[in-house]
Amino acid sequence: MSTVLVLNSGSSSLKYQLLNPSTGEVLAVGLVERIGLESGRVVHEAGDAEHEVEAPIKDHAVALHLVLDLFQEHGPSLDEAGIVAVGHRVVHGGTHYSAPTVIDDDVVEGIRELIPLAPLHNPANLTGIVAARELFDVPHVAVFDTAFFSTLPPAAYTYAIDRGVAEQYQVRRYGFHGTSHEYVSQKVSEVLGRDDLKQVVLHLGNGASASAVVNGVAVDTSMGLTPLEGLVMGTRSGDLDPAIVFHLKRVAGMSVDDIDNLLNKKSGILGLSGRADMRDLRDAADAGDALAIAALDVYRHRLVKYVGAYAAVMGGIDVLTFTAGVGENSYPIRQEVADALGFLGLAVDPAKNSVRSKEPRSISPDGHEGPLVMVVPTNEELAIARQSVAAIA
Repeated sequence: MSTVLVLNSGSSSLKYQLLNPSTGEVLAVGLVERIGLESGRVVHEAGDAEHEVEAPIKDHAVALHLVLDLFQEHGPSLDEAGIVAVGHRVVHGGTHYSAPTVIDDDVVEGIRELIPLAPLHNPANLTGIVAARELFDVPHVAVFDTAFFSTLPPAAYTYAIDRGVAEQYQVRRYGFHGTSHEYVSQKVSEVLGRDDLKQVVLHLGNGASASAVVNGVAVDTSMGLTPLEGLVMGTRSGDLDPAIVFHLKRVAGMSVDDIDNLLNKKSGILGLSGRADMRDLRDAADAGDALAIAALDVYRHRLVKYVGAYAAVMGGIDVLTFTAGVGENSYPIRQEVADALGFLGLAVDPAKNSVRSKEPRSISPDGHEGPLVMVVPTNEELAIARQSVAAIA
């Protein structure tokens, strides 16, 4: 058996999966929380068993040692699993990294140089890479969130600001969640047996993004220089007038850090309603909570606007696909968005839409001749594993 260990390093967390990239079988999955704090926690799942350890976790190196101990004590055996690579999720690849890249010292420095473009994410990703390279004597591969969107045309990635300033400070649209958008759009083509599709993919989770994909190639996406732009998210504002930043600085006396924290961590549906989880928001709206109802209205409005805009950019639409936590599980959101876009020929069968399934599927009425609405569970870890194997090959 050949497997890949996929690592997603956050500032105080580490998610991991050991999986077979050929079959998609997950042998183990785990989460390390509260790294750098006095009381850390590791949850390791293998087979039907779950194992939990609580201990101080000083840094990512200690976290990975704990993970190795759990593999040794509770399996599966890493030796028998035959790890051929470690795949690392890296949020920002800038313009230099447009494909999965085998990590060497130069790549480590390249990721470090990109920290100003992703100060909340790349430092944590890099910390995990450095620690893992010392522990696992196999090739390590960086898979970049931005890579799928390296195909965007200049008209889509260029901001209308002074060209010299933009070039000096690398200001352009990069896009994020690219691993998910690539996996889902390819899965749609595979299921439908077509590679000539005009697709809009809505990755709706706590973070949310939209993409326009033509014949398997990304031509537009909602996130920009950072993951803040675009759709309304759990705690991020998405699109807003840039002058709001100046207004809050001048009138409210807020610092840059205050505004950064406001827009990234205290906005979105949390800022509008006091609830960051879509399930809680829906329950509150169903109970008549005015703030929750208003937040849902704003959330849906932005989704409908982006899908309509991308249909215009592509000159039509063949498939609208929902994915990620909200996209895969919130059937009311799917119904409401499709209903609002009925003028494009989109339609949802309520019975098919309400069925929960982990399989890719159309939720349009049987025999529907217009654009399809689909639900496709994303699998970023499997995508990272497969891209890692391809990179080392």
